[in-house]
Amino acid sequence: MLGDWLKQRAHNSPDQIGLVFEDQAWDYRALNSQVDLLAERLATAGVRTGKHAAALLPNSPGAVFLVHALARLGAVIVPLNIRLTTAELAWQANRANCDFLVYSIHTQQAATQIDAPKLVRLQLDELTSLPDPLPIREDKTPQLITDAWNLDRIQAIVFTSGTTGKPKGAQLTFGNHFHSAVSSAFRLGIDPSDRWLATLPLFHVGGLAIIFRCCLYGITLVLQDGFDPRAVLEVITAQNITLVSLVPTMLHRLLDLPGSSAVLARLRCILLGGAPASKALLERSLAANLNLALTYGMTETASQIATATPDETRRKPGSVGKPLLFCQVRILGEAGEALPNGQVGQIAVSGPILMAGYYGNEVKSEQSRPTQELLTGDLGFLDVEDDLWVTQRRADLIVSGGENVYPAEIEAVLLLHPQVKSACVVGIEHPEWGQQVAAAIVKQPDASLTEGELIAFCRQKLAGYKVPRQVIFLSQLPQTETGKIIRQQVAALLDEK
Repeated sequence: MLGDWLKQRAHNSPDQIGLVFEDQAWDYRALNSQVDLLAERLATAGVRTGKHAAALLPNSPGAVFLVHALARLGAVIVPLNIRLTTAELAWQANRANCDFLVYSIHTQQAATQIDAPKLVRLQLDELTSLPDPLPIREDKTPQLITDAWNLDRIQAIVFTSGTTGKPKGAQLTFGNHFHSAVSSAFRLGIDPSDRWLATLPLFHVGGLAIIFRCCLYGITLVLQDGFDPRAVLEVITAQNITLVSLVPTMLHRLLDLPGSSAVLARLRCILLGGAPASKALLERSLAANLNLALTYGMTETASQIATATPDETRRKPGSVGKPLLFCQVRILGEAGEALPNGQVGQIAVSGPILMAGYYGNEVKSEQSRPTQELLTGDLGFLDVEDDLWVTQRRADLIVSGGENVYPAEIEAVLLLHPQVKSACVVGIEHPEWGQQVAAAIVKQPDASLTEGELIAFCRQKLAGYKVPRQVIFLSQLPQTETGKIIRQQVAALLDEK
């Protein structure tokens, strides 16, 4: 059991700057007061312990306030990806059994169009900007959570793509976040003067984790809304940033800017994850003397599983290092047997960073308890020094600009078009995005469907990063004798286009 993390931090380090956004700054005392006010107003609106509150928000101070306020109330946050379509958002809100939807003026249009009749919609800007507290009826007096926190309590349901084509809601506990923060600190160290730049979306686990880590470490969170390479370089200099979390696409864009290497080389650590880093990007980064920490993680593990320190990355470019403290990694063969070092197999993870299970999926939940192993679906091996090398992220997974895309979800949408008979979606290499989504299509007889028409159809039903950027039409898809589509051959055909 632990006390409210932000409340304790405000007591111990009241004058330490806790949050910076553009030209605004909050010390931990002010941050705690803002969260208290928001928690009161949320409670007045009916938010209680155990309630599920979806958050449809861009990176903003209000989003940080909300994460802490819902934790203080004992409610569960369900961060929604603002890039999804309203149909995708509605599916996730209903799947997570959300009682409330918190949105901002920037997401108001999408929030009002989400088809989820049960939802009580709350405008965050109004909740955080009113000069006086909302009137509280006697029967609605808010009961804030002020006692010790149970680390087994669910903090968030974060959706991650699934091989079945539908996202799965990973239930992350306070214990997951706590052990992840502690383990990462043991690996990378903490400096009281650290200032962590968060450019990753807070609706991703990589962004969400930074909120809690900065609070637990007593360091400064510098928040940006969206990723703009020039703005990132300016903030690194102006705010004396020491830490930043990036995906390879972001680092690629930064290094393309003149003079960026000198700015990035000042950072104590650049955590690089979310997708494999190409050999060319690693060579370029190390030549610029960047302090690169390659990391491997998942939503289901509250971010990091293994991380190589900057020195280890220089010594073994491409390795993600050893598993974090208290985290165990095994490499398994096809029959589930443990493989010796050097042999490639499926990566299995266990330890206190492992989620409590997938929400609403009892079978998956029972297979994914912290006392069990999570079969990641990723392939890799441990070398003679027990450092982990990830050779392939989830068999069919496409990672484009740090976003996970599963072909099954895109294929299901393509097959909704009346002129599509069959479809196969793959990822093909892209110098900036890592991979981009591409599709091979077999049309119905006498169909006149064009590439542009099909892409436009997908844009109506999918988030932009999921829409195929390239489409080819085939008379038939390459298949094995048993009828299984040979994705490697499809990818080769698309590469030739």
